[in-house]
Amino acid sequence: MDFNHFLTSYMPDTNVGSKQHFKNMLEECVVAEKLGYATVSIPEHHLINLLMMPSPLQMAVKIASITKNIKITTGIVVLPLHDMRTYAGEVATADILTDGRLILGVGRGAFAWEMQRLGTPIEKSKEKFIESLEVLQLLLKNKEVSYKGKFYDFEPITIMPRPISNPVQMMIAAMNLESIKDAASRGFYVQSTVLSGTKDLLLSRVNAFKEGCTKLGEEGKLLKLSMQRMAYLAKDENEAREKTKLAYEYYKRFDNMFTGPGKVNEGNIEALPRKQTLDELKENLLICPLNEMIDKLSVYAEAGVDEIILSSSFGQSQNDLIESMHRIGENVIPYFKKSNIQVA
Repeated sequence: MDFNHFLTSYMPDTNVGSKQHFKNMLEECVVAEKLGYATVSIPEHHLINLLMMPSPLQMAVKIASITKNIKITTGIVVLPLHDMRTYAGEVATADILTDGRLILGVGRGAFAWEMQRLGTPIEKSKEKFIESLEVLQLLLKNKEVSYKGKFYDFEPITIMPRPISNPVQMMIAAMNLESIKDAASRGFYVQSTVLSGTKDLLLSRVNAFKEGCTKLGEEGKLLKLSMQRMAYLAKDENEAREKTKLAYEYYKRFDNMFTGPGKVNEGNIEALPRKQTLDELKENLLICPLNEMIDKLSVYAEAGVDEIILSSSFGQSQNDLIESMHRIGENVIPYFKKSNIQVA
């Protein structure tokens, strides 16, 4: 099982400043490559100080300029917010400038508040996403592409420059079992999460992915399933509890955007009360000492997950974040590289 470091891009204290904030994330990418992480992931969100990344392709190119081999995933680009006729050229340029290390993770959007203010209500984003993805694939693969649909209607065009990867590998964010199966059957990598779900839910998603891969045939053997979780390797149980309190504050803001009313003041998401208790949250996250983390991650490896995406920034200091990355790189990643875990 490979490890992916996710740039959570969370700035609860905006006094840190944008320059230092991005400098910190670039430091994480360099450290991740040195420690044996296979991939770094970049979100896309606008207008808010959580998952803050208006231009993930620019960030991908910058990361490629300071690293050598690590894969770079957009996790997740919100396709309905972009015009595919220009965005395809941006993807091709990023593919070139990252030397083909780019994996384009795509989705329909998650925050209703954000989508509404950017002109694509989330209630309509699924239909636009499906068409946008089809147009993007055609433009990246073929020349002289024309299209007539609900959202796009254009005469033959060829995007320039042409990408160097054939094809540009794409990944779809999916939670629904049929969506996971469908994405894999069409040759996409898949990113999902189980959050507070059970092992049975995890296995059902893995099995849906495998069914899709089988339907695709030989090419399906090359696809990858990634699962995303909040994680921090604590020095002991006391630190784990201390850091879980910070994560609880993070989720007060995340929930506000994901399932809540979307209360934002000058780009700062308000922290709203949560029904879930601190102990319940701790049980659901990977904020724990070494042995507990290995036990929890083994469930994913045994299920057949190819990559675990670790969201590791939730309000702790940059030094604490980097120290946790080192502990994971020195103790956890080697364990899953060496261990011969029996896949379910």
